[in-house]
Amino acid sequence: MQIGAFAPYAAGAGALAALLVKGRARLALSRAKHRSLTGHARMARRVASLIPFYEYGEDRFFSSDGASDDVVARRRQGFHALAGLYRARFPRSAAMTEEAKAGLSDLQFTAAYRVPFQYSRYLRQHLSGGSFLASSAGVTVTDLDGNTLYDLTGSYGVNLMGYDFYKDCIEEGAARVRDLGPVLGAYHPVVAENVARLRALSGMDEVSFHMSGTEAVMQAVRLARYHTGRSHLVRFSGAYHGWWGDVQPGIGNPVPADRTYTLSEMSERTLHVLRTRGNIACVLVNPLQALHPNSGAPADSSLADSGRRAAYDRAAYTAWLKQLRQVCTERGIALIFDEVFMGFRLAPGGAQDYFGVRADLVTYGKTLGGGLPIGALCGKRELMRRYRDSNPVDVCFARGTFNSHPYVMGTMDAFLRRLETPEVLSLYEGLEERWDGRAAALNARLEAEGLPVRVAGMSTVWTVLYPRPSRYNWMLQYYLRAEGLALSWVGTGRLIFSLNYGDAEFAAVADRFVAAARAMERDGWWAGPETTNKAIRRGILREMIRHRGGRAAA
Repeated sequence: MQIGAFAPYAAGAGALAALLVKGRARLALSRAKHRSLTGHARMARRVASLIPFYEYGEDRFFSSDGASDDVVARRRQGFHALAGLYRARFPRSAAMTEEAKAGLSDLQFTAAYRVPFQYSRYLRQHLSGGSFLASSAGVTVTDLDGNTLYDLTGSYGVNLMGYDFYKDCIEEGAARVRDLGPVLGAYHPVVAENVARLRALSGMDEVSFHMSGTEAVMQAVRLARYHTGRSHLVRFSGAYHGWWGDVQPGIGNPVPADRTYTLSEMSERTLHVLRTRGNIACVLVNPLQALHPNSGAPADSSLADSGRRAAYDRAAYTAWLKQLRQVCTERGIALIFDEVFMGFRLAPGGAQDYFGVRADLVTYGKTLGGGLPIGALCGKRELMRRYRDSNPVDVCFARGTFNSHPYVMGTMDAFLRRLETPEVLSLYEGLEERWDGRAAALNARLEAEGLPVRVAGMSTVWTVLYPRPSRYNWMLQYYLRAEGLALSWVGTGRLIFSLNYGDAEFAAVADRFVAAARAMERDGWWAGPETTNKAIRRGILREMIRHRGGRAAA
């Protein structure tokens, strides 16, 4: 046989070898993804499209777990007593919320998704505390009806130092830039001071300002792709980096995120993917995920059972970040710390100082603006440059009309100056021990009274856990409001304290928290038949299948 006759066989063997290599790489990527739907965006979107809408009427609302008649009667009585209290205590706040809801889509969304959708409509008809406030002071807010509540919303993370602190920042910042006013494009001199402070704080070479944390993350990813010449980003299952498409694959995003790998955090399989794939431009890390690795942000809207889990292990997460840092360095992958939410909560120098790991790019936001909207990106010089000297037309464009707005820059300056003062620095002394101790003390009280509620926290950010399987844990948020605690629309999924909570203020919060849990227990919401979380989930799945079948038949 002539030598040329072997050519087709050689070509076929080469193609087969290439397919095997590609197949192994694909298998490694698949194994690195988290096994839940949060790790598989396309499957999550398909599943979401299959879930039918259905809702419970009054009888089913109180008995969806198969509780006995006497327990159902306790729940109904307790619920209507609570609804009466709400009507008496929050009439103006609730009325304005209802009036504004017709034209404010945000209110429509948050109102519909405070609790699992099956219960939502009936609950909204009877319980509405309102979404409008009149004033704030210290660690409290006051609504339109004059009710003063201890604030556990943290203004989504903005309120780190207490509301009076930010009022002063805004007033001082506005006074400093008043002569320039709303001039855009040119800079007020305060910008140069902010840049100098952020360079020192972050340990980075350069800074760019943006209108929000979401925009800062967008720019970090864009620059990483520009300088590495690679296409894909890696995010970790459950992490949040803003609402733009590439970092929010799956449910909530109407288009596919095809250049995003959503992998498992704290996984050797993930490190293998980073070592072996050549198309990864950057890895995004949200330090808050240390509290609930590979799980989405907890919210009462998804609290269908008691399966919520959270636990913080600083040593383990630090070890993971160091491994991640090493692999990214070896492979030329940009490591991005998204400190928009947690940065200044952990330490004055942010998560980089707290964990002892340096990133290549760092994003900040929330509290940095001194109470006004801001996003900031700090990075190494070689990654921050938006043009190439050798190719003058090849640029990485990013601008924004309101970036470096004088009033925002003024309030940022006030915030950064205060961050350096002994008074503020003293708030960080013993911070972790103080808040760990508070969580432990509250858990001890709850356990001593036999109440099936616990808290887990990462410094000043907590989530509420429910040890006893139940379908009604989400009701606790309404009892907490009745006791004078203000929560954000995600309910008990996230409690955010400001650093200025003293022992007396926290004791008041703890007393109210325990009182709310007692009322939940008294009204029978945790008194359903003995069951398991698995059994609850199976029962809900059967409901969904039944309702989907009925809809298809119709």
